[in-house]
Amino acid sequence: MKAIQCNAFGPLEDLVLADLPDPTAGPGQVVIAVKAAGVNFPDGLLVQGLYQLQPPTPFVPGTEAAGIVVEVGEGVRHLSEGQRVFCCNLLNCYAEKLVVDARQVLPLPDTIPFEEAAGLITAHATAHHALKQRANLQAGETLLVTGAAGGTGLAAVQIGKAMGARVIAVCSTAEKLAIAQANGADVLINYSEKNLKDELKTLTEGKGVDVVYECVGGDTFNACARNMAWNGRLLVVGFASGKIPELAVNLALVKGFSLVGVFWGTFTQKQPSDFADNMQELLQWYLAGKVKVHVDQLFPLADAQQALRKVLNRQAIGKVILKP
Repeated sequence: MKAIQCNAFGPLEDLVLADLPDPTAGPGQVVIAVKAAGVNFPDGLLVQGLYQLQPPTPFVPGTEAAGIVVEVGEGVRHLSEGQRVFCCNLLNCYAEKLVVDARQVLPLPDTIPFEEAAGLITAHATAHHALKQRANLQAGETLLVTGAAGGTGLAAVQIGKAMGARVIAVCSTAEKLAIAQANGADVLINYSEKNLKDELKTLTEGKGVDVVYECVGGDTFNACARNMAWNGRLLVVGFASGKIPELAVNLALVKGFSLVGVFWGTFTQKQPSDFADNMQELLQWYLAGKVKVHVDQLFPLADAQQALRKVLNRQAIGKVILKP
């Protein structure tokens, strides 16, 4: 089979399209013929050795995929050959075939295209976990989403609306803000034209924001930290700007807000039943039209370098998908 392989941590240009042996299913596993794989910001950091996790090399990157089951291992009862599915995995999704723990695989309704299903897990599931388990977002609260037109930011906008929040979208261009608005954002802030800290203070009349879904870092994080409401929750999701901020902890003291980390990959491993429940709720929201996957661009598997570069450069609006 063909797969994208990282032989050593380094620039994206070092990734290769390799011929690898077809995987086989062991007990409790299935093999999936991959029809689409989602491209995510952490994938690009991982292959460069810049992510929190550093697997042994060589490895095949990719954390989410959709396709058809072609082999079922011993003990698997809820899946069968020929079934449409989608899954998450720590690695190995940038390939024509994937072997994965069957507990990480979900049946895919016929009404959901593979390309959208492949973009539904990581971004939407991260936002869902963040807003549900980590922030305990309540209807009527104010939710601020930074990077609101990216894959996970756009998901947070949709899910925040599904949970009944008033959503403030923060983006760098008018085009991105228009996408966020089309996906449910109530208030729009272009931080390249306005001072984010001052704008948030004005919009909230000095009360601050209840929940911040923060995936940019740097100065954006600092502006959010200074505009938190009492009992607010500042969610640390990522650092797309490349700048990991430092929190002036006296702000948390005097404003009475919580800094809450969000690491979805570990959540799926430590709380698998909660992950399964979340995915069922996401599917119901998808089928009801409350959430959707905005596919920005499809790339062939061989062009994984270009796909990752687009995501890392923050040029993607919604999700970028690989097609083996």
